[in-house]
Amino acid sequence: MVDSRGNWGRWGRDDERGAANLLTSDVVLRALGSVRAGRVLPLAMPIQGATSNGGAQRVPHLPGRPLPQHFMSVDGGDYAAGARKIKGDMGMSDDALIVSPHGTTTHIDALAHVWRYDTLYNGLAADRIRSYGATRCGIERLGGIVTRGLLLDVAGHLGVDYVPAERTIDAELLQECAKTAGVQPRSGDVVVVRTGWPRVYAEDPERYQGAQPGLAYSAGRWLVDQEVVAIAADNAAVGAIDADGGFPGTLDEDIHLLTLWEHGVYLLEMLWLEELAVAGSAEFLFIAAPLQIAGGTASPLTPLAVI
Repeated sequence: MVDSRGNWGRWGRDDERGAANLLTSDVVLRALGSVRAGRVLPLAMPIQGATSNGGAQRVPHLPGRPLPQHFMSVDGGDYAAGARKIKGDMGMSDDALIVSPHGTTTHIDALAHVWRYDTLYNGLAADRIRSYGATRCGIERLGGIVTRGLLLDVAGHLGVDYVPAERTIDAELLQECAKTAGVQPRSGDVVVVRTGWPRVYAEDPERYQGAQPGLAYSAGRWLVDQEVVAIAADNAAVGAIDADGGFPGTLDEDIHLLTLWEHGVYLLEMLWLEELAVAGSAEFLFIAAPLQIAGGTASPLTPLAVI
């Protein structure tokens, strides 16, 4: 049953796109003015690794999640199809890719990712999350995102390589970052938060897979009140993570429930933001297109910043 919770009912009783409805033609056209240099920066970490090598272990990921597996047929040794010759000396190789996006690679969460009280976003029934996919609020409902992006570089603002896991990123700190950068979130934006935490994995993978810094409830509350379309971050869950892998605070303070469930605001996790931070562009054109995975609870993707 649809009620007044967050954005429930705002775009109709059957809406499955949530805050993506804010991406009007005016919002997109105005975002184009954020481009100054015409330089394109990918914001994703690589997908690598296969049964024949340990590449996936070298990329930041959470423990207990199936790592991406990239199989190649070029040598005939990884999967049954084998390499094949097409004509004369011409050869052709094939790929097979298995990815579990959550916690293992750069991805965007669908509104079907979380639910409460047996309901998804907008009061839609959660019992439609089946073994063959989500029949409501799947990632294919989103479409593409083209809008203004804002970088709130928390690590840079604090003058550290990465935010300590015990540091709370609350609304006050985010507002300080925005003021320092000379930007203010507006309706339809994607706000990108840099913690610098991917750097930790290169130094100490075990530490990366413990507690992580992230947004506190007040920070998430401030951003949804600005009517952002999505919140992106370079940590594993946008919100903070406790040492045991859970989220701090009460259930009512959970960032995923606040954003995905109550407001239909999307979460992009595990971005790579180091080059964007070096470029020093707090405002840019943000582009992201999830795979059309019917009923998917997430999609791997490569967000782009055009500065």
